Amino acid sequence: MLEGIFYFLRRYVVPKPVFEFFQPTYHRLLAFAGALIYGFPARGLTIIGVTGTNGKSTTVEMLHELFAAAGFKAASLSSVRFKIGEKMIENRFKMTMPGRFFVQKFLRDAKRASITHVILEVTSEGIKQYRHAYINFAAAVLTNLTPEHIESHGGFENYKKAKGELFRALAGKGISVVNLGDEHAGYFLSFPSKERVGYGLEIRDKRTNINRTVAPARYEIDERGIKLYFAEGWEVMAPLRGKFNAENMLAAIAVGEVFGVSHEVMRRVFAEFGGVSGRMEEIRSGEIRVVVDYAFTPNALRQVYETLKQEIGPGNKLICVLGAAGGGRDKWKRPELGKIAGDYCSHVIITNEDPYDENPPAIMEDVRRGIAIGSAPYEVIEDRRLAIRDAIESARAGDIVVITGKGSESAMAVAGGRQIPWDDRAVVREELERLINIKKKI
Repeated sequence: MLEGIFYFLRRYVVPKPVFEFFQPTYHRLLAFAGALIYGFPARGLTIIGVTGTNGKSTTVEMLHELFAAAGFKAASLSSVRFKIGEKMIENRFKMTMPGRFFVQKFLRDAKRASITHVILEVTSEGIKQYRHAYINFAAAVLTNLTPEHIESHGGFENYKKAKGELFRALAGKGISVVNLGDEHAGYFLSFPSKERVGYGLEIRDKRTNINRTVAPARYEIDERGIKLYFAEGWEVMAPLRGKFNAENMLAAIAVGEVFGVSHEVMRRVFAEFGGVSGRMEEIRSGEIRVVVDYAFTPNALRQVYETLKQEIGPGNKLICVLGAAGGGRDKWKRPELGKIAGDYCSHVIITNEDPYDENPPAIMEDVRRGIAIGSAPYEVIEDRRLAIRDAIESARAGDIVVITGKGSESAMAVAGGRQIPWDDRAVVREELERLINIKKKI
């Protein structure tokens, strides 16, 4: 409520030039007010912040499961859901950190529930608005860093610096956990921390200031899942796909080791970890395979396509349904998404996603422009249901249909600040059922 009042004043009362001048002060004061109102709830909690471009939500979910299985009372906040112990609420805000008042209230509620360990997904947008302020982080985790939110931050360097603020907040007292396979690892390791932990499938950054490194001696990734073998004589398996999920596992293992989670607990948890809703989630009907994924950044989309491309046999197709978000955000990446789809997919269907107040055909045209002449054939179908229907109806045995951009989201953001009910997974199931009924009548 209070944040809503501040928003109203900012939007309709205070002149824009005045607000922009005082914007940093405004956000700091709002952050302090949120912490004060809820009694500085971060005190006494062990809080792990997970940041990066991709893989944050999955890593948060993994850590929650590891801590809970190890006997800690855990809570977590991510773009997927808010969880305190066994109590869980879907995140319907269309943002990961819904506001400092929300985050501080979440921490207060966690504390009242006798939670000891909290895992927070921390975004650059949240950091930019000081939503991480007045939170004492015991550890900061970097999954990876690729261009995203460039327009909002005014360039990649500013985006990187925003992410770095989480590590700066450790102030030499917390633990840095950084993906050494990322080319920007050195920047995040440069901040003072009590201990520096590196991890990765492929270690690019071999620095001497690392206290410990978590990396497998070898690994296997196939249709059965991911298996990591460590030189210390233990191994762990998870029924997940893709190298990106192997790196998410390593991030969770590195943090787990820091906080005393045993390898036996890790083995047990990962063996049963089926992934996160809407992240490489497969829906099958007979010989038709449909995968729904949240990927909306170029790097994430490329990783999804690379993984699925390896699962189709000669003569089979990867049929891709994608769009791009509106709202004036990250327009630069729309043609890039189209280019990646054109390079990897056998057939591309461009559709509507979350247009907000933008014109959907204009967004789709931005995506289409990226598809190179001579690459994959494509269609433009604005109605997302019809696009999914077309993809499913064109699929044959051995083909894979992949629908990206929304994952487990349960609403689509449209004009006028409205959200209409929408779930890619539910639509897929309905369309598969429809196809089955049609075939029965033939």
